[in-house]
Amino acid sequence: MEVRIFRFPKSGGRNSDMTDNDMETKVETIGFVGGGNMAESLIKGIIAAGLCEPQNILVSDIRAERLDLLGAEYGVSAVRSNAAVAERARIVVLSVKPQKMTDVLEDIKDSVSEETLIISIAAGIRVAKIAGVLGDVPIVRVMPNTPALIGEGASALFANEKAAPMVSKVLSIFSSVGRAVLVEAEELIDAVTAVSGSGPAYYFLLMEEMIRAAIKLGLSETVAKDLVLQTAKGAGLLACEADQKNESPAELRRKVTSPGGTTEAALRVLAAGDFGRLMTDAITAARNRSNELSG
Repeated sequence: MEVRIFRFPKSGGRNSDMTDNDMETKVETIGFVGGGNMAESLIKGIIAAGLCEPQNILVSDIRAERLDLLGAEYGVSAVRSNAAVAERARIVVLSVKPQKMTDVLEDIKDSVSEETLIISIAAGIRVAKIAGVLGDVPIVRVMPNTPALIGEGASALFANEKAAPMVSKVLSIFSSVGRAVLVEAEELIDAVTAVSGSGPAYYFLLMEEMIRAAIKLGLSETVAKDLVLQTAKGAGLLACEADQKNESPAELRRKVTSPGGTTEAALRVLAAGDFGRLMTDAITAARNRSNELSG
């Protein structure tokens, strides 16, 4: 399977990099079993990208107030029954907590057809577990991350053989809230979980410690926070822009590091603490834990 990465513009509509075949990824009906924050971010992205009309988006949730909110905010159709979502939607997104998955699969098993595309965003739930209950249906397992809540997510997906012809539709859905990639082996989802799934926490920790250090050096908490957050934002945007020119983060780091200067002094301390090995060990530990949790 070919790995494809693409992104819809924030305002929706057609991206200049999209082909006519990409535009065929528009979906007829899509249902969400579970209407939490991630489901809401996907609903918002799907509508903004013009992938599906709001009235053709179905949502079920055990919280009536949540369904009322989503219906009022986005014009989607609130459905009280998980089975009704599975029966009416061509694509069903399982956006529930992993511990709820067994019950949800039992709810919908008699309502899905052999052609219903099942998308699971529940961490740690393998394709085999879903297929064990629903049977031989198209299944795509996706690991998104929390920046999807603001349209800047990173998502990776794995598709079983039956879902392979439908991959473009799934990529388009998750590209509507950031960037989406396809991996060829399900075990790579554990690495994805360690890198991008847990990744935001690594950056938050770095920001936290930079703010703490700045305060120790005499800056006020407000000034320290403003400087660190803007620096993180600017560095991320600069790295993404540089990537379009095939310029790596390592090259950007070298450009800002003058011989004998302040940056070099700081980086020397990080190197002495074996920062690279520490990050590798941390991400590997996250990958190993993801594998354990997936069973």
